[in-house]
Amino acid sequence: MGDDSEWIKLSIDQKCEHKLWKARVNGYEEALKLFQKIEDEKSPEWSKYLGLIKKFVTDSNAVAQLKGLEAALAYVENAHVAGKTTGEVISGVVNKVFNQPKARAKELGIDICLMYIEIEKGEPVQEELLKGLDNKNPKIIVACIETLRKALSEFGSKIISLKPIIKVLPKLFESREKAVRDEAKLLAVEIYRWIRDALRPPLQNINSVQLKELEEEWVKLPPAAPKQTRFLRSQQELKAKFEQQQAAGGDADGGNLYDGDEVVPQVDAYELLEAVEILSKLPKDFYDKIEAKKWQERKEALEAVEMLVKNPKLEAGDYADMVKVLKKVVGKDTNVMLVALAAKCLAGLATGLRKKFGQYAGQVVPTILEKFKEKKPQVVQALQEAIDAIFLTTTLQNISEDILAVMDNKNPTIKQQTSLFIARSFRHCTPSSLPKSLLKPFCAALLKHINDSAPEVRDAAFEALGTALKVAGEKAVNPFLADVDKLKLDRIKECAEKVELAYGKNTGGAADKKECRPAAGKTPVLSGAAGDKDTKDTSAKSGPLKKTVCLAHDGVNLVVFCLQIEVCEERASAVLPASCIQQLDSGNWKERLACMEEFQKAVELMERSEMPCQALVRMLAKKPGWKETNFQVMQMKLHIVALIAQKGNFSKTSAQIVLDGLVDKIGDVKCGSNAKEAMTAIAEACLLPWTAEQVMSMAFSQKNPKNQSETLNWLSNAIKEFGFSGLNVKAFISNVKTALAATNPAVRTAAITLLGVMYLYVGPPLRMFFEDEKPALLSQIDAEFEKMQGQTAPAPTRGTSRHSGGSGDDGEERDEQEDIGNDVVDLLPRTEISDKITAELVSKIGDKNWKIRKEGLDEVTSIINDAKFIQPNIGELSAALKCRLNDSNKILVQQTLSILQQLAMAMGPNIRQHVKNLGVPIITVLGDSKNNVRAAALATVNAWTEQTGMKEWLEGEDLSEELKKENPFLRQELLGWLADKLPTLRSVPSDLLLCVPHLYSCLEDRNGDVRKKAQDALPFFMMHLGFEKMAKATGKLKVLLDSEEEANFQRSGTGHARKSQSIFQSGRRSSSSQIPDCIR
Repeated sequence: MGDDSEWIKLSIDQKCEHKLWKARVNGYEEALKLFQKIEDEKSPEWSKYLGLIKKFVTDSNAVAQLKGLEAALAYVENAHVAGKTTGEVISGVVNKVFNQPKARAKELGIDICLMYIEIEKGEPVQEELLKGLDNKNPKIIVACIETLRKALSEFGSKIISLKPIIKVLPKLFESREKAVRDEAKLLAVEIYRWIRDALRPPLQNINSVQLKELEEEWVKLPPAAPKQTRFLRSQQELKAKFEQQQAAGGDADGGNLYDGDEVVPQVDAYELLEAVEILSKLPKDFYDKIEAKKWQERKEALEAVEMLVKNPKLEAGDYADMVKVLKKVVGKDTNVMLVALAAKCLAGLATGLRKKFGQYAGQVVPTILEKFKEKKPQVVQALQEAIDAIFLTTTLQNISEDILAVMDNKNPTIKQQTSLFIARSFRHCTPSSLPKSLLKPFCAALLKHINDSAPEVRDAAFEALGTALKVAGEKAVNPFLADVDKLKLDRIKECAEKVELAYGKNTGGAADKKECRPAAGKTPVLSGAAGDKDTKDTSAKSGPLKKTVCLAHDGVNLVVFCLQIEVCEERASAVLPASCIQQLDSGNWKERLACMEEFQKAVELMERSEMPCQALVRMLAKKPGWKETNFQVMQMKLHIVALIAQKGNFSKTSAQIVLDGLVDKIGDVKCGSNAKEAMTAIAEACLLPWTAEQVMSMAFSQKNPKNQSETLNWLSNAIKEFGFSGLNVKAFISNVKTALAATNPAVRTAAITLLGVMYLYVGPPLRMFFEDEKPALLSQIDAEFEKMQGQTAPAPTRGTSRHSGGSGDDGEERDEQEDIGNDVVDLLPRTEISDKITAELVSKIGDKNWKIRKEGLDEVTSIINDAKFIQPNIGELSAALKCRLNDSNKILVQQTLSILQQLAMAMGPNIRQHVKNLGVPIITVLGDSKNNVRAAALATVNAWTEQTGMKEWLEGEDLSEELKKENPFLRQELLGWLADKLPTLRSVPSDLLLCVPHLYSCLEDRNGDVRKKAQDALPFFMMHLGFEKMAKATGKLKVLLDSEEEANFQRSGTGHARKSQSIFQSGRRSSSSQIPDCIR
């Protein structure tokens, strides 16, 4: 009792540290009671025990340790600051608890690990458990595996990272201890529940007996997807939903706990594999053998590569030389067996490198497509596999120029295989990755092929067009099929129905829902007149009808019949007063005026479905028609045309009847405004692009300058009202050039005004088309463009609701507007300069003598200047310029950057296919120590992004790898650039998340400028990635928050209160000086 009296009066925390085990037992018991009583998780009482919890779990006395574990579990469950103890406590559990003989100790240890995961500390827990797998004590290894298995079973694969676990699984199966192997087997079965067949590749090399046993266990698993049963503190809503389902008798319907896209993630087996480095494993004489004259030696070299690229995941590196020699074999080797072997090697490289191979795609795609002239099945199959694998490493946009160039080849086999490749590529696209700007050139090329003399070429083209129709939907594709006859259109639709997309469903379905489809077996008829519903009777009465295929306002190709005058009179007489019909051609202008008044009243009272539009406009065109001499009658006639277009189902057939007369009257002083009103109504009914094309053609086919100038003025105003989307820019530019050459100054002035309006939508590229105009005229154009500087194109006020059904996609419309500038640039004639990039020139650029290198660069500058606009194929120039970016002579580096700026301007949007190969090395130059070099590099990057947009730059790991480099110049320039660019983007690729850990690292950088730039960029990262993703990444930061910082952080904006709390539970943040205001 004397001993007891020494410690019995001590405080709880002192008892817990006492040297007597009985005192510690008593202290742990009292601590447990205390921890269960404290209701406030932020009470300062918790902080007293921060340094003691590790001792709770590592007590050397077995009895005391059990009590300590119980108290530690209560502490972790209830204390707000418990997260700060994660690493040391879990380490103690692994090393001092999992080796204990008592089962209860092990159970409590596992419970503590799971509780830390629940309070958002999954990563450090998993890290310590994985360290425990290297312990020499098999009991510890077994317990760690069991803990990981239970954590995965309860929290699921969204919380528990599987990649590091799968990485060590094969090693566990090799253990000498049966208990370890058995527990590893249970873990493998649990992992398979969550990711299914993605687990097979990483385990393909384990013992065949073990693999067979696993296969047997996997087969027994239920097919239903597993569900999370235990939830993080930040997942309380999910927890409540789960408990409701349980209370209601389970989830019988297999309902999903998550909303929207929050489903158990699909795991890519590739991501679970370890990358293999193969470049150093190439035979030393590989490059000599591949050039050998004996085919056996070349075969030996290729077989060595084939064995290496069979590794499913390859480490990134410089594969340029390897790709170059493989491309040469595919393109020029006369031995077809070696061609097939080289194609297999390319396929293996593309499969193993994935997106990292994308920078080489543009080099090899043309060669493979042209090699399809070989007809041997084994060669064709190998080439197909190669080009399909390469396509998955890049985008269709990046290789579109190469594909379209081959489409004009005269060899039918090449045309067939190219079309089939396009079809297979389309299957991997979505409506967003297959925009109209990309569909347009592909559809144009494929439409030529459906008329080819070779049946196999036609079949392949039909399949490609059908796939495009399935992916993008009829609304997007039909404008390009307007001139296709019905039989071929049916064939395209038949092919579309058979297509199975890579995503398993018709991604263009949303668009299709908006479209109006005719019933099967019936001829679709545009309801241009009410009498169209009686088509059978009409055809019987009037004999053969003139049939015209028209594109209706809803995007569907409909058949429209031009009715004979007798039929029109019959239909008009059914809805108009008899006196009105009789007085239409009266010789007395007053009677004609009275007739028009009755006509107008009748039209105003008609319902849309009852109005025979074509019949009515035919009556208006009846003699004297548009030659009416009385201006009052003509004004009313033009007003009636506008009414019919506004109130009825007005077709293009009806429009063609009246447009010529409207254009003839648009320059009339008294009737011009009525003519413009009618043309605007027709544009709203039949879409502005079609109406504008018809009106411009009619205006410039006559010699009346007044009509021409007023037509141009009407069009300028119409573009502002309807927007620029869908307009035929090429035809417009041709007509504007004709107008600029007119002798009448009013026509020239109207043309310049129209150019100013077009400039609002197209931008600076528009000027390129008029650089050959006379200096005086060009200065007027420049002055008009100058007026438009800083102005934004007005939002369309017409032509939206009628054609979109009130559910138009604003985002899609904005995307179309953004594509206009690129479409204009695509019209420019471009020069092929690849033949001028000779081996001698490339050798000069790479010479040891800097003067000769400069000569080579000067020649390149001269070639680009002479060509002005160039095609994207620049041969070996890309690799040569890339080497010069690392030149020891900084003057040559700057000259290279200047050339790259020239390339961007000369190549236009097609420069995007060189972003990975040339663009990323430019970013590396931002790390140069010289200010002028960095400034030149930044100007070059900006010149490229003006042409390419930001998407290609943000995709992949390249940007994060650059930011990872601990170069203060590179970091501050790159972060400053991102801070400028990110606010201007509506969306970013998910790969931007890879930059976040390095962004946080920059917040702690020793260089003040780097820290400043990181703070500037941080809000814009959060703007795109969201608070949760950014907050989750803070768990990897090094410096702990003190209690005052936590309090400040918790007082942050109400909108992020709950999310902020999850960050504090993670317990790690940068120092208070680095906490940006956007998070505070």
